[in-house]
Amino acid sequence: MYKSETKIRVRYADTDQMGYVYYGKYAEYYEVARTEMIRELGFTYKEFEERGIMLPVSGMTIKYFRAALYDQLITLVTRLDELPTARIRFICEMFNEDGQKLNEGEVSLVFSNAVTRRPSRPPEDLINKLKPYFS
Repeated sequence: MYKSETKIRVRYADTDQMGYVYYGKYAEYYEVARTEMIRELGFTYKEFEERGIMLPVSGMTIKYFRAALYDQLITLVTRLDELPTARIRFICEMFNEDGQKLNEGEVSLVFSNAVTRRPSRPPEDLINKLKPYFS
C-alpha cells in the first residue's frame, strides 16, 4: 500500500451560504490530493501527457459523514491499495482539524494512449517506483 497526505485550507469561494463546502468541490479536493501523490512519487500529470499517456476518470464515489467548513484546514489521506494495471484506483479519506472523518471516497482512472484513446499499461517507471510498497 502507498499512502500520501495533503492539507487544504477551505476557501470562502468553496462554500455555500451556510459556510459548508459545496459538494461538487470535494471532487476538486480529491484531484489535488491525487496530483500531489503522483508528484511525491516523482511524476506529474503533465509529464504523463507529454509521454502520450492520458488519465481519464472512469468512476468516482463519495460517502459523506460531516461537512467541511469555511477556513478549516482539512487533511486528505490518499492511498493506493493495489499496484496499477490499466486502471489506477485512489482511495481517499478526508479529516477536519479535530481528526473527525468528513468523507471517504474512491476515484478510478484509466491509463490511456493519447492517440488511440485505448487503455494502456501504466508507465514502467511508475510501477517500479510503487513495487516496494506492495511486496
